[in-house]
Amino acid sequence: MIAAAILVAVVALVAVGVWVYSGSDRSGEAGPVPLSARPGEVASAQAEPGFERLTGPPRTVLRDAAGAIAAVFTDGARTVVITGPKRTFREPEATAASINTAAWVRLAPQPWQAGEENAAWFEPWFTEARQDTGPDVLAVAAQYLIGEPEEQDAEGVRFRGDASFGPVKATGAGRQEQSDFYDYLGTPWTFPDTRAQRPDADRYGAVDCSGYIRLVFGYRLGMPLLGTNTEGPGIPRRAYAISEFGPGVALVPNTRARATAYDLLQPGDLVFFEVEDDPAVLDHVGIYFGLDDRGHHRFISSRERINGPTLGDVGGTSLLDDGGYYSTAWRSARRL
Repeated sequence: MIAAAILVAVVALVAVGVWVYSGSDRSGEAGPVPLSARPGEVASAQAEPGFERLTGPPRTVLRDAAGAIAAVFTDGARTVVITGPKRTFREPEATAASINTAAWVRLAPQPWQAGEENAAWFEPWFTEARQDTGPDVLAVAAQYLIGEPEEQDAEGVRFRGDASFGPVKATGAGRQEQSDFYDYLGTPWTFPDTRAQRPDADRYGAVDCSGYIRLVFGYRLGMPLLGTNTEGPGIPRRAYAISEFGPGVALVPNTRARATAYDLLQPGDLVFFEVEDDPAVLDHVGIYFGLDDRGHHRFISSRERINGPTLGDVGGTSLLDDGGYYSTAWRSARRL
């Protein structure tokens, strides 16, 4: 009964517009765009409305009356991709490319398992999620790009706005101290597995690549966070630890060679890179955004060269498939 009610609600979704996200600019234009379970996937003539199980990775998809995919729920992951109003993400200071997407990435209250569409939590959560046009994973991630406006919460903490990468300080034994999300915020933070951490005043407004992931998925969207690089109920501190021990599902394993499994990715997935000439160490992480308007697989990450989060092409293109610096360094992917 729950599944049937959800299907009726999805079929009734007719108010689908097009939203443009370029800095804080948004404008409307009619035109629903179906979401594919994978880039380029088209619903077959035999596709039936309702919930369907697929593999590689194991997941549940919800198809609308036309057989188009309206939502994707991956076993073991909280990120859910929902077809919604089409948006365009741009960073004109760093690239001429843009990303036009109908994918909205929301976090379910718990990891998905087969049959969860019949669980008590699902109907009220999905009914609200499919109507929500507030900031999702992609929109929150874009709130730290070049020129993005600042915003403070009721306590005066600046929680969004143009972020920098911050200074890189050597601490001995080859280690480098960089900027976590609490440095960006300028507030102390106590993790369940470590003592309280205090922000570095020199790093206010800054996040490194993994700190950026923790800022978006953890501080802003509520996923648990760890203070260490070990396995546990939360997102670890460093990129290699998120890839190996992080929550969710490992989509692309690190074979110590260039990854090319583009068909496994969907918007909101984490992509990991080896950028220090050691394929055993994954030392950079970004968020996959999808295909840009030139047909390339584009991601967003925080980098030293451009001094902060970017989906642009300064200091290396933000692409997985062009043979550039990051493309050849791509090693693995995870769905949180």
